[in-house]
Amino acid sequence: MKTTFRILALALVLVCAFSCMIACSKDGDAVDYIIYSDNSFPPFEFYDEETKAYIGVDMDILAAVAADQGFTYEVKNEGFDASMGAVQSGQADGMIAGMTITEKRAETFDFSEGYFADGQILVVKAGSDIASFEDLAGKTVAAKTSTQGAEYAQSMANEYGFTVVFYEDSPTMYTAVINGTNDACIEDRSVVGWAIKEESLELTTIGEVINPGYYGFAVKKGTNPELIEKFNAGLASIKANGKYDEILAKYGY
Repeated sequence: MKTTFRILALALVLVCAFSCMIACSKDGDAVDYIIYSDNSFPPFEFYDEETKAYIGVDMDILAAVAADQGFTYEVKNEGFDASMGAVQSGQADGMIAGMTITEKRAETFDFSEGYFADGQILVVKAGSDIASFEDLAGKTVAAKTSTQGAEYAQSMANEYGFTVVFYEDSPTMYTAVINGTNDACIEDRSVVGWAIKEESLELTTIGEVINPGYYGFAVKKGTNPELIEKFNAGLASIKANGKYDEILAKYGY
């Protein structure tokens, strides 16, 4: 009986080990970290039809930091809101998605040093008669779910008398403004500026930058401190050796 039990136990161990090998090798070699990101937030992350891969400022910075610090990773481009949820639930080790560092978010996430300075701005269709927030009374303003732009729009809605409508990604939000479904949107300045220039979108920005701040790499609060340390060390290194400036210049910054 003991011999039979030992044989069965050994067989179970071998099956488990084999299953683990399959799981680890299904998508290639095992990686150190799973990183989530946005799926359409150019020029920080966007799908390149030519290479059939996601590219952008965030993707390049992450790759440079990982190479500098000697860790491997897999990126899942699932969207901004989904990325936040994946980190909070433990599905992801971290996220990089043009995420502005704020005191409120710091209650839930631990952030790296800021790697890019930006802020939000009011955006309307080119030729619109809207010239300020005062002109938004009775109108609809689009915002991207869970972003700083969405939070700011909600905070201003009652004061200026407009309604906020939410979208999951920036391109859909832009289209809603261009085709007249919504009257305006609030978006990160660098992102909408890139879209207007590179995609010739019929949009224009209004006024000054709102809520200036820094984008940061994020992990679930109280977890993965070594990943934050690696990101910070790698970021400092690529800034010192010129790689960081090369990446920004590649995307027009």
